[in-house]
Amino acid sequence: MPFRLRVLPFLLSFLAVNAGAASDKPLRIILVGDSTMASSTGYGDALCARLSPDTACHNLARGGRSSGSFRAEGRWDEVQSLLRAGDKFRASYVLIQFGHNDQPGKPGRSTDYVTEFPANMRRYVAEARAAGGIPVLVTPLTRRSFRGAWVHDDLAPWSDAVRQVARDTKAALVDLNALSMADVQAMGPQQADTLARAGANFDHTHVGPAGAERYGTMMARELRRQVPGMSAAFGSAQ
Repeated sequence: MPFRLRVLPFLLSFLAVNAGAASDKPLRIILVGDSTMASSTGYGDALCARLSPDTACHNLARGGRSSGSFRAEGRWDEVQSLLRAGDKFRASYVLIQFGHNDQPGKPGRSTDYVTEFPANMRRYVAEARAAGGIPVLVTPLTRRSFRGAWVHDDLAPWSDAVRQVARDTKAALVDLNALSMADVQAMGPQQADTLARAGANFDHTHVGPAGAERYGTMMARELRRQVPGMSAAFGSAQ
């Protein structure tokens, strides 16, 4: 029997064993964004709570950050360090959501949505992949501000830019802006206000417990639909 035929069964066995070992590793989710994703003011922790117990979830989103300032403050360096030390995970998914603080009038944070903002988002995608991660772009959560009977979509240019970057880079996309806008529009202003933080912290951008639960559930559902590889991260959770 030729040597290559004798070796083939051992090679196939080796590959099968290693494939099985890789599939036994847990998944990891890293959240990168602003206050609408961050702990206490956003949906990020509620999303993490819907993951299976063996799935690691790092909510690194921080209030007040834009696609530019998150990097400028060194927070993206922390994400890359986590990704490069990711050998014990089967895959690391990086959810990236910016836009709110990229809008005009925010010194040190605002970015031009025609040039600078999409360039920043493309760079996040490329560097996440280079460090071994799987980027998932997320359009910004809608503000719950109404003009008459209609939700005012002041984040449309930034959402459009994220959609285009996802197409250009073939990155997975969760169109949270469109989904949350439709949701808020269907609710109407009075019910939408129940999603906000209570008391003196009330506003139409950030969410309290009810909003976090609602949008954490929405994100979990859409991630299962749009990113099939993440299904195992949710186990049997709904």
